Amino acid sequence: MQPFSTRSTDPQDYQQVARPLAGMAKSFADGFEIAAHHHQRDQLLYAVAGIMRIRTAREAWIVPADRAVYIPASTAHSVSMRGAVEMRTLYLAPGSAPDLPARPVAIQVTSLLRALIMALVEEPVLYDESGRGGAIASLIHSEIARADRLSLVVPMPADVRLSRICLALLSEPSDRRTLDQWAERAGASPRTLARLFQEEVGLSFAAWRQRVRFHNALEALVRGEPLIRVAARNGYRSASAFSAAFRKTMGQAPSSLGQRPRP
Repeated sequence: MQPFSTRSTDPQDYQQVARPLAGMAKSFADGFEIAAHHHQRDQLLYAVAGIMRIRTAREAWIVPADRAVYIPASTAHSVSMRGAVEMRTLYLAPGSAPDLPARPVAIQVTSLLRALIMALVEEPVLYDESGRGGAIASLIHSEIARADRLSLVVPMPADVRLSRICLALLSEPSDRRTLDQWAERAGASPRTLARLFQEEVGLSFAAWRQRVRFHNALEALVRGEPLIRVAARNGYRSASAFSAAFRKTMGQAPSSLGQRPRP
């Protein structure tokens, strides 16, 4: 087997590999930023340790160790690291298997899919398609196709005025300014901004900001920060009220999250 420490860490080396699926392992320091880029192949971005923030032109995700984001070929995206990240990236030939996601989406990473990803990275890049490597690749395709799609996305607007607000809140989710107070910075009236939020992201300003705050809270909870502190930082007076709202929006209780062990 070819140990991942000797494999290329240049994504370009995996775009035209003579296999339908290629795996790359790479380590990143806390705070490292990968600028917007795209690939010839579909990509599954997964970190076995650390947390990633991934953005496309119209969506953003927080990605802890039990989730991954599937990004179809030619989709521009950027990645930022929170904590030391051990990334395992899969590059899939477009159309190499049925029922693969046709648009960017977060998926649940099962214990089986995690083990398969780790196993593929330990196989030679040009693995034996009729042997163990081929069997692992086939199973990965099946697991991605049947993985639970997660509605944990933060939709992003195209309108420049709204983008000013949304980018500022992504950087500082605890900002308490009202839409009236944002109007001057955005260069539009509160009424126009309220309409744009519904038209561009399908949510009210309050609902969009809450989703951003919950994504920010998810990152803190995965790092192991106390629930009561996370609740207070995100505008809630009690941990119980925060927990109820978090479960309703994110589909899981805050107590189910915690720091994942390193591989």
